[in-house]
Amino acid sequence: MDFVDTHCHVHADDYTLDGLEVMQSATAAGVGRFICVGTDEKDSKLAVKFAQDKPNVWASIGLHPHDAKLGQEAFAVITALVEQPKVVAIGECGLDYFYNHSAKEDQITALRFQIELALAHNLPMIFHVRDAFDDFWPIFDSYKGIRGVIHSFTATTVQLEAILARNLYVGLNGIMTFTKDDAQLAAARVVPLEKLLLETDAPFLTPAPLRGKVNEPKNIVLTAEFLSRLRGESIEALGAQTTQNARKLFELV
Repeated sequence: MDFVDTHCHVHADDYTLDGLEVMQSATAAGVGRFICVGTDEKDSKLAVKFAQDKPNVWASIGLHPHDAKLGQEAFAVITALVEQPKVVAIGECGLDYFYNHSAKEDQITALRFQIELALAHNLPMIFHVRDAFDDFWPIFDSYKGIRGVIHSFTATTVQLEAILARNLYVGLNGIMTFTKDDAQLAAARVVPLEKLLLETDAPFLTPAPLRGKVNEPKNIVLTAEFLSRLRGESIEALGAQTTQNARKLFELV
């Protein structure tokens, strides 16, 4: 089997495990490609640097909604990174009204900046949307040609329908293995396989039965095993199609 971890943070300076070692362990477990996702200008630089000398690692650069308040200086750094080798996406970006670490106005400004940057460079986007779809969709719909994924999907079939109507992909991770929300599981069950991506969000969201441990890319296999049971699909089919999806969206070699 060949899996792709389409969203991890093993490059980050606060990741407590050795990035090279966890990738070696992941490769041995069947996870052969990785996208390291930046969350601010400094973290995006680290993601790009980490990916440069690793043939199976790519970077996404962006400003997380929590850090949207960093504003124009961060925008300038991210713009300067966009043409660096191995950059395959813009994000993690979006809107998060659950925590409001940045003002809504700053989040919206940062989101629009990143959408426009992605469109200008024909790059897909990695979206983080939490308790904010009512504001997110009008902004999204004011642009044409956006490609991307709704990362860490935990909504219902209502939002799933809205996502699929816009031809976006759906990223599922370890949350599915421990959620008690039947509506989330019902939505995960019916995501079309051709629109599904797998991710860990390492070091966060460690899947069951490893809750309490630092997450790492090899654990994507645990999520895949759970989803194969939930959805009634073979893990081989799940792995093959999600890998094909990741390679198509992010143009991975």
